[in-house]
Amino acid sequence: MNASAENGAMPRYCTQPPQTQPVLRPDLNPNRSRAILLVRAKWINGTVLHYAFLDQGGDIGGSEQLDEVRHAFQAWKALGLGLEFQEVADPGDSEIRIVFQENEGSASYVGRDNLGISTTQPTMTFGWDLTTPYGKATALHETGHAIGFAHEHQNPFAGIVWNEERVYADLGAPPNNWPHEVTFNNILRKLSQNEVTGSTWDPDSIMEYSFGPGLIVRPEQYRGGIPASLSLSATDKERVLQWYPPLHAQPPRLQAFQSTPLQLATGQQADFEIVPTETRSYQIGTFGNSDVVLALFEDTDSGLQYVAADDDSGQDRNGRLEAKLVKDHRYVARARLYSAWGSGSIAVMYW
Repeated sequence: MNASAENGAMPRYCTQPPQTQPVLRPDLNPNRSRAILLVRAKWINGTVLHYAFLDQGGDIGGSEQLDEVRHAFQAWKALGLGLEFQEVADPGDSEIRIVFQENEGSASYVGRDNLGISTTQPTMTFGWDLTTPYGKATALHETGHAIGFAHEHQNPFAGIVWNEERVYADLGAPPNNWPHEVTFNNILRKLSQNEVTGSTWDPDSIMEYSFGPGLIVRPEQYRGGIPASLSLSATDKERVLQWYPPLHAQPPRLQAFQSTPLQLATGQQADFEIVPTETRSYQIGTFGNSDVVLALFEDTDSGLQYVAADDDSGQDRNGRLEAKLVKDHRYVARARLYSAWGSGSIAVMYW
């Protein structure tokens, strides 16, 4: 996203940190690799994302800046997402940590990449006033990164041909002052087709930059630029609900030692309730030829609390969790599928 500049000056842009690339075996089946690249940044649906403010508006402003971030999270949640967003006071309890620093610009890590950042460090920064129309859109844009979405103008299906010399020159000048590698990573680099949902480009997306004239050569209709997107587009809403659909109020219950089939397509998720009949150490696992993210949560008075997770993607094994479960306590196991191969028959069980 960008900050609108007055008098036609160059806007300031979001500088997304480079996304983590999984290290996959070179002999891995290409279908498995594509599925892992597509799903890797997305959270397990139903995750409670905790966010904390590391300052109270920094050098941008006061509490009204924090309110705009809160409103942005609420705008995504209001679509009916299975994700939850909870503000916490202690940064050590958060996955997302937010600062306001004008000299740092605006940026956010993408999806699960937030988990690789020290709890003493910010994962999202804002570098301009969020109370303007552009600022409110910036808050939506950066929180969109946090839940797993990349820049839309880097969509390989956009078919954008850039005037690269002009792009480097304009972004290298004030107010952005970007070196070549930042401009390449945030504008010119195209995502792999394996990393994007769907097969079309959405120029109205909140994840799309606005651009002035002269930067785009093709498609011809955008030679005059792309206007700023100030709200979630219809496609934004459709795509985010594909990844984070509303949760079932009561997931089916797993019975100990009983295998339950998983009928899932790439990116889909199944949730199960576990209520053990005795207190002891249990294992929870998947079976079959599959790449799966498996996570376990305990239902407490303060909501679902994370217990353990395993990601077996790209490995020739199945996901396994081991945890002490307490008699008559309620737990929720969640399995999101990257891909299945071979017979395609997969299942989950606890014992």
